[in-house]
Formats: sequence, C-alpha cells, structure tokens
Amino acid sequence: MLKTIIVAPLVLLFALFTAQVAAAPKIEHWTTANGLRVYYVPAPELPMLDMRLIFAAGSARDGDKPGLAMLTNSMLDKGAAGLSEDQLAEQFEAIGAVFSSSTSSDMGWAGLRTITLEKEQQAALDLWLKVVSKPDFPQKDFERVQKLTLVGLQAEKQDPASLGSKAFYQALYGDHPYGQPENGTEDSVQALKVENLKAFYQQHYVAKNGLLAIVGAVDRAQAEALAEKVSGALPEGEAAAALPEVKPLTEAKTVKIPYPSAQAHILVGQIGNKRGDEDFFTLYMGNQVLGGSGFTSRLMKEIRNDRGLSYSVYSYFAPLAQLGVFQIGLQTKLEQTDEAVKVVGDVLGKFQQEGPTAEELEASKKDVSGGFPLRTANNSQIVEYIGMIGFYQLPLDYLDTFTTKVNALTREQITEAFTRRIQPDKMVTVIVGGDEK
Repeated sequence: MLKTIIVAPLVLLFALFTAQVAAAPKIEHWTTANGLRVYYVPAPELPMLDMRLIFAAGSARDGDKPGLAMLTNSMLDKGAAGLSEDQLAEQFEAIGAVFSSSTSSDMGWAGLRTITLEKEQQAALDLWLKVVSKPDFPQKDFERVQKLTLVGLQAEKQDPASLGSKAFYQALYGDHPYGQPENGTEDSVQALKVENLKAFYQQHYVAKNGLLAIVGAVDRAQAEALAEKVSGALPEGEAAAALPEVKPLTEAKTVKIPYPSAQAHILVGQIGNKRGDEDFFTLYMGNQVLGGSGFTSRLMKEIRNDRGLSYSVYSYFAPLAQLGVFQIGLQTKLEQTDEAVKVVGDVLGKFQQEGPTAEELEASKKDVSGGFPLRTANNSQIVEYIGMIGFYQLPLDYLDTFTTKVNALTREQITEAFTRRIQPDKMVTVIVGGDEK
C-alpha cells in the first residue's frame, strides 16, 4: 500500500512533466512604437527571465572591412556608460545576471539572463541597457581585442580545419558577402579603427533593424513594459537592406591546399537552402539519413564501417537569410584521399537517385521527433529558437508544427527535392594536406 501511495504521485508528476515538454511554446508577437519587433513566450515555471536583442548586423554587413561586425559586437561589454569592462562584469555578477553576445553571418545579438525578483531584475535590465545602448568602445580595449583577433588569425594558419573552411566558403560564394570570413583577415582587422566600429554600431544597432525575444516568468503586460523600455533605449534608425541573392555554381571546383600532415581534411559541397525555404523539411530529413544522424547515417556506414576510410564523416545544411551551404566533411589518410572523395560522390549520387529506404526514414523520424521536445526544454533554448523565428520571419507555429511536418514526409518527396536541389557534378571540393613536408 505504501508503494502505491508513493508511486502514484511520481507517475502523475512524470505525466505532467512529459506533457509540458511535449507541448511547443506559444509565441506572441507585436511591434513597439519605434519599430522594434517583439517575440514573447511566457514561462512561469521558474523565476527567470531570458532576453535576446538581435540585429541584422552579422558579418555579411562588413562591406570592405571584413571582421567589422564581429569586433563591434565583441566590444559592447568592454566599456559602457562610463563603466569599465571590469566594473560591468562585477555588477552583473553581484546581481547574479549573465550577459552574452555573439555574431554570425546574418546577425549580431546581445542576451541577458536574470532572476525575476523585482530589485535584481530591474538592476540587471538597467545595466544590460547601458551595454547595448551606450557602449563606449574604449581605445585601449579595442587595441587589445584587435590584437587578440590578429593572434587568432595567425593561429588559424596552423589549423587545417580553419584553412579548409575559409577556402570552402570563398570558392563557394566568391565575392558574395557570405564568402568573407567572419573574423576578417589580418589586413582588414589591422586596418580597422574605433571610428569604424562606432559607425557600424550606430547604423545597425537600431530599433527598426532589430527584434527582441523575451522568455520567462513575466506576463504579457510586463513583457510589453520590458519591450518598450528596451525599445526606448534604442534610436529608431532604419532596417538594413536585403542581402544580395546567391548565385549557384556553374561548374565543379577543386581547391588543394598544401599542409604538412598525415591526414587530408576534405570538404565537399555546394549552395544549399535558406530559412523559410519550401524544401527546408525535405532537405533536412534527407540529410538526417545521408550524414546528419551520426553513426547510423549512410555516409558513416559506407565510409567508416564498410571501408575504414575515416573515423568520422558528416553532412549538413546551414540555411541563412540567403542560400546557405550544403557541406560534407571528413578526414582521411593522404594516400586514401582520392578514394574517399570518390566514395562521397558515389554515396551522394546513389542517395539522390534512390532516396532513403523506408527503414532509414522511419528511424530518422523517430530520432528527430523524439529529440525535438528536449531542444525546447529550457528558457535559454526557447529564447534562441524564437529569436531565430523572429529574425527570419518564420511562421509563429514553427515549433508547433515541426514534428508534424517531419512525420508527414515521404521517401518520394525527399528523393525529388534532392534530385532538384543537389548537383553532384557542380560541387566544390577542398582538400587540405599533402605536397608539403
């Protein structure tokens, strides 16, 4: 009897937890008076608040100054409103708040995590707003960040993975903004001045060029008040122009980079898809079978298990505002390079013609559907997702319908999409290794 009394509440608690995890968060959306778009999800279970302020201020906006977006973003917390970097860090730590920031090809963002106790939340918000709206860009700190960036660029010359990745993007995108390295080049970073960073910040970190994602233990009225306060701290500004369209490859390209190593680092790929793409789900699930599911993927079985050519091999699509990449990557012994590249092409060609087997697709559906709730199980994950949904203006029910759309896919749909979108005879192949002692 005692077991029944103890177990019954545990079963009920597990059922309630499972239901909460399985249910996708409901996203609410509005726009503030000066044009800042807001995406909000209530999460009252924990007394925490996560916010992410996102701008169309990624490396694709660098223009003729590669590295500009990244350095601008990294300088936000190096001094603001007269406070030094150390003072800002000490004050965030004193109230238990966490500041974060980063950039990608498309975006630059700054995040805040804080407890929702009134005094601490207000102090965290005020401090965070100083960082995002009143950065000082101190000269000494800029010189330090600039020097560290240059040291990193020097180190990349000794890293075959970095050499291969930069060559891959350059060969794939040419003079398109996506072809420039996010951390710039030694020449471009060396030439940057504080004035460049200030001008980039003033142009891009504005309300109409951004959005605010809010997740936490605040109701709609509180969220609106938070959004107005954040929005009011930013100049209205203008939205950034759309990035130019990406031109598809017209022929195959092979780039060989000499490097003194026993292994070759190989990247093979082409232009892929973009956020909101009509083929997003078919390409995503097809890639799960091809090379996105680890040890059970087609590439892993053919290249590692059957032939022992590589310890690991992967493939992925990286959708962006414009067409991102489709990439396959592996490492192999130098003397096996040609064989490995051929097998990659053979596996891709066969998959494109035949698609996944019924068993492979079913296993991938179970894997994706079973794991998806865990990807939105905490506030930090949810705020990242709704920031992505807002930035790329995806449907508000994106999380609600994700597994439904995945489970509805057929082998025929995946095969048709891969046949139409993938061109094995027009791939970029980058090989780093060999021809150097």
